[in-house]
Amino acid sequence: MAHLSSTFRMAASLQMPAAGRSLCQRCFSSATAQTTEKSVPYHKTLKDESSQAQGPTKPLPKVADVVVVGGGSLGCQTIYHLAKMGVANAVLLERDRLTSGTTWHTAGLLWQLRPSDMEVELLAHTRNVVSRDLEEETGLHTGWIQNGGLFIASSKQRLDEYKRLMSLGKVYGIESYILSPAETKDLYPLMNVDDLYGTLYVPKDGTVDPAGTCTTLTRAATARGALVIENCPVTGIRVRADDFGVQRVTAVETSYGTIQTPCVVNCAGVWARALGQMAGVSVPLVAMHHAYVVTERIEGIQNMPNVRDHDASVYLRLQGDALSVGGYESNPIFWEEVSDKFTFGLFDLDWDVFMQHIEGAINRVPALEKTGIKSTVCGPESFTADHKPLMGEAPEVRGFFLGCGFNSAGMMLGGGCGKELAHWIIHGRPEKDMYSYDIRRFHHSLTNNNRWIRERSHESYAKNYSVVFPYDEPLAGRNMRKDPLHEELLQQGCVFQERHGWERPGWFNTRGAAPILDYDYYGAYDQKPHGACVYNQLLGDEYTFDFPPHHNTIKKECLTCRNAVAVFDMSYFGKFYLVGPEASKAADWLFTADVSKSPGSTVYTCMLNKRGGVESDLTVSRISPGSPASLAPAFEGDGYYLAVGGAVAQHNWSHIMTVLQDMKFKCKLLDCSEELGMISIQGPLSRTVLQELLDTDLSNEAFPFSSHKLAKADGCTVRAMRLSFVGEMGWELHVPKRDCVRVYQAVMKAGARHGIANAGYRAIDSLSIEKGYRHWHADLRPDDTPLEAGLAFTCKLKSGIHFLGREALEAQKATGVSRRLVCFTVEEKVPLFGLEAIWRNGQVVGHIRRADFGFAINKTIAYGYIRNVDGGPVSLEYVKGGDYMLERMGVIYPARAHTKSPFDPENKRVKGIY
Repeated sequence: MAHLSSTFRMAASLQMPAAGRSLCQRCFSSATAQTTEKSVPYHKTLKDESSQAQGPTKPLPKVADVVVVGGGSLGCQTIYHLAKMGVANAVLLERDRLTSGTTWHTAGLLWQLRPSDMEVELLAHTRNVVSRDLEEETGLHTGWIQNGGLFIASSKQRLDEYKRLMSLGKVYGIESYILSPAETKDLYPLMNVDDLYGTLYVPKDGTVDPAGTCTTLTRAATARGALVIENCPVTGIRVRADDFGVQRVTAVETSYGTIQTPCVVNCAGVWARALGQMAGVSVPLVAMHHAYVVTERIEGIQNMPNVRDHDASVYLRLQGDALSVGGYESNPIFWEEVSDKFTFGLFDLDWDVFMQHIEGAINRVPALEKTGIKSTVCGPESFTADHKPLMGEAPEVRGFFLGCGFNSAGMMLGGGCGKELAHWIIHGRPEKDMYSYDIRRFHHSLTNNNRWIRERSHESYAKNYSVVFPYDEPLAGRNMRKDPLHEELLQQGCVFQERHGWERPGWFNTRGAAPILDYDYYGAYDQKPHGACVYNQLLGDEYTFDFPPHHNTIKKECLTCRNAVAVFDMSYFGKFYLVGPEASKAADWLFTADVSKSPGSTVYTCMLNKRGGVESDLTVSRISPGSPASLAPAFEGDGYYLAVGGAVAQHNWSHIMTVLQDMKFKCKLLDCSEELGMISIQGPLSRTVLQELLDTDLSNEAFPFSSHKLAKADGCTVRAMRLSFVGEMGWELHVPKRDCVRVYQAVMKAGARHGIANAGYRAIDSLSIEKGYRHWHADLRPDDTPLEAGLAFTCKLKSGIHFLGREALEAQKATGVSRRLVCFTVEEKVPLFGLEAIWRNGQVVGHIRRADFGFAINKTIAYGYIRNVDGGPVSLEYVKGGDYMLERMGVIYPARAHTKSPFDPENKRVKGIY
């Protein structure tokens, strides 16, 4: 048997480009058919070699409450959790045998710590299911092995990242330790530690066996009444429009019959895109080759932990007395023509692509250089634009749910995601905050954009093992959506961030323009890398857990806003009209605040789900029926203008549409996000500047805070709103797209002698946290209520008006909140980014959700939810009665808790009182 290193050299020397195809083309994509099967590192798979039977393994029912399509990890976990939650009439359809697509060859690693509180919770549930619950229910062992996990750090930055994970782990009671190189060597004697900075050791990590787990899941599901049918490919999804024109699932078609059902769950993995097309649903994922090799026996490797060497982009999974070696390369092979006949199949391993994993593995465990290879495993996997799964109900079709795109982590995340998906199907929403996985996180213009999907999926794959820095930005799929001020701001040094496909201002570089170039695939596939690109260099400066080099540039933007006047381009915001005969009825139900005021009013409000969780925070402005000159559409009845955060516009749109459909309100939701720009002028001198420009009185009496008017700005009609996202006196100008540059230039000209300056979203982040304004999906999530978040003032609980989520809030108010969002400041100038553990009186009581530096108060500010360790309510008195510390990378810093904003707690500045 050839050794690992010599095998690589020999295989690489023999591989030549196919005739008529360039090397670049050969590596970039593949239409490879499945090869002769190779052995995978499991004692068994679910393939029955002796069974050549055709047709479904069980008769198809005529009707089902839910039909899950796909018998891999997610399909099996979903049917199990559906059955466990009481859905007896649920069916799983698998085109071949269970696990036959991608699950059967998975490496099956399970790590407990990730840089996301939600993912830590999902992983914990998976671990409980496979290590405890299933065996207790069925008496069968799933194949779970708890051998621990080691994260390898070859740099201080990498070890800092692991220390952040360790701090978060303390919140969830996950045992972990930072080890020195010597301690690591004691634990793992075969490891080379000469180049190590340290490691993170998690003793209760382990491995999941796909066959054992899926067998046990389906056994448990069928015992509860579910039906699992193999050898039954789906050939179509029936969809029809209901009486209100809403597209809904009605049936699943197969070659052996049709099942009437209102709900289909797409757990088809690599084949999920094709299944989506059957229903008219875009599923933004790509198929790639993903590989590992299995070694021969290695003396002394027994009982060693699994290893993730992120800096070498390689993992080492213990396989009895051998190792599985794999990772993520910069030049993965795309599977261009996904075959629906590909079952229990593998591709030939491309050693050119796999090379870096061999080199990294040998460096980490030198014994591998003289170890033979027993088998190669190169199979298809599905990958997404942000390396996160696709879940939830599709915006296009009601009753069509996604549970796919798991980026080779389906076994690891399957239990937690299967549970959340089942809850989503039954109750209309998941229990946890699943927005990061929700298909609605992507704008509809992106989910069928093949260039964007391909570029972003490649970058996310290639950077999967990169350090997760707080302010990183993608280089792939950029310049997809540009607002009217984009070119104007680019020439003024704007360094853009990407959100929802939009390019929005991040901060302003004083050294000139920083254009974003077309994606170069990091030099892979013979693409010429850009080299010295200004934007890339500035982004590289962000790769730190300290204050970035342009910290003082952002400080200047913030203090200009606080002391004079700053201009923010917020054009990427979502801008909707809610209009029609029952618009007021819909608004009463949708919004927590009372928005049924006279035209000209603007109200900050939340939207909730049935459990009282915050699905959105936004501003709602009452408008009169319009004409083209009034910037509003013509309508009959009542009308409202909604402004929502641009990064979550699709989520807001889908939430509102779902509520309107479910409640059958007679009104329309119109999207004018692309037609209107939004320029925000904020600061003590904002009135002085704008009074020269607008043809309306801007005094407190004539134009009070939280109101809006139509006005002329340099001859252009604008909707001026007196609002602030930064805690200063200021106005937003909502401007027709064609007039944005003209109005912006007029604002800058009028403000020139008053010290006006551009500012970006990095400044907004700092200014808003300083003032205590909430950010949705940081301080506010669908699993947080307004009462917990300190937003009770947005809720019309004293009125008799019913609204979605009111009953849940009333029940919570009666019992008291079990956790509460608290503001902390740290005296020592230290950067915090979120995920830091919160200590109260010597006990961990929560973690930080969002943190930034407040330049006006010259302190680090952090917000996080705390709980009562005794299980009681978290009152303001409880908050005040504690001594607090925040743990950053294992270091404790004394912190002060605030029950009011640390800046302008009396809220005077937005009212023009300086």
